[in-house]
Amino acid sequence: MLIDTHAHLNFSAYKDDIDEVIKRTLDNNIWVINVGSQSTTSKRAVEMAEKYGQGVFAAVGLHPMHLEERKVDISEVDPQNVFKTRAEEFDYGYYKELAQNPKVVAIGEIGLDYYYKPKTKIKLEVFKKKQKDTFLQQLKLAKELNLPVIFHSRVAHKDLIGLLKDNPAVRPDKAVAHGFVGNLAELKEYLSFGYYIGVNGIIFKKIEGIDFEENIKYLPLDRIVVETDAPYLSPPRAGERNEPLFIKYVVEEIARIKGVSREEIEEKTTQNAMELFSI
Repeated sequence: MLIDTHAHLNFSAYKDDIDEVIKRTLDNNIWVINVGSQSTTSKRAVEMAEKYGQGVFAAVGLHPMHLEERKVDISEVDPQNVFKTRAEEFDYGYYKELAQNPKVVAIGEIGLDYYYKPKTKIKLEVFKKKQKDTFLQQLKLAKELNLPVIFHSRVAHKDLIGLLKDNPAVRPDKAVAHGFVGNLAELKEYLSFGYYIGVNGIIFKKIEGIDFEENIKYLPLDRIVVETDAPYLSPPRAGERNEPLFIKYVVEEIARIKGVSREEIEEKTTQNAMELFSI
C-alpha cells in the first residue's frame, strides 16, 4: 500500500476522467490526499473525499499564489501550462467549516511563494506582508482544529522558517514541507521542528544549487512522505499529466538513492503518512 500525500485531482485537469483516475488509484492499493489551493478547489477536495469514501481524503487551504490576480506560467513543471489566478482573501469562517469535515486531514497547502514577486521595494514589502499574515491566520486555524499543516515554500524557506520560530503559539506540532526544494541547511531546519519532508517528481529535475540526492540521503526514513503533486511534476517515465499511480517512480528513486528496497520505502512512507495525518 502507498499513500500519495499531495495530489490535486480536484483540479480541472481531471474533469473529463476523474472517476477512471480514482479507480486506477484505488485498484492499485494507493490512497490519496487531494489538496486545496483556494476556496473552490478546497471545497471540491472535500466533496470528492465524501463521494469516493475510503482511500480518498482532503486538505483545505489558501495557496499564497491565489492572494493576487496574475497570469502564472508553470511550464517549467508542467509543459504548456499557463493559468490565471484570481485574488482571494482568506475567509477564516469558510475554511473552518470545510476543515471540520471528518474527511479533512490537514490545512494546506499554505505558506509563502516569492517566485512571482514585484520588482519595486514598496510593492515587495506589501506582497510579502500579505502572504505572511495569511499564512499565520491559517496556522491559527490549524492549531484551533488540531490539524497538521502542509507547507508550500518557493524561494521563501528563510522567511517561512523564521515565522515558525517567531510564532510558537501557532506553530503546528505536525507538518510537512511539501515538495521540498531547498538546501541541506534548510532541510535540517524543518527536521528540527520534528516535521516531515514531502518528496515528489521534482527530484528528477536539475535545479541550480539544489542537490536532491544529498537531501534524500540525509533524510531519516521516518521523516519521509511521498507525493505526486499531480497533475504536475510527472516523472520522466510517466505520461505528461501526472496522477497518483506514478508515485511508484518516486518510491523507486528514493529506494535507489538510499540503497534500500522499494518495499521498505513503501512500508515506511505509508506508516509516516498515517502518523502525520492520523489516517
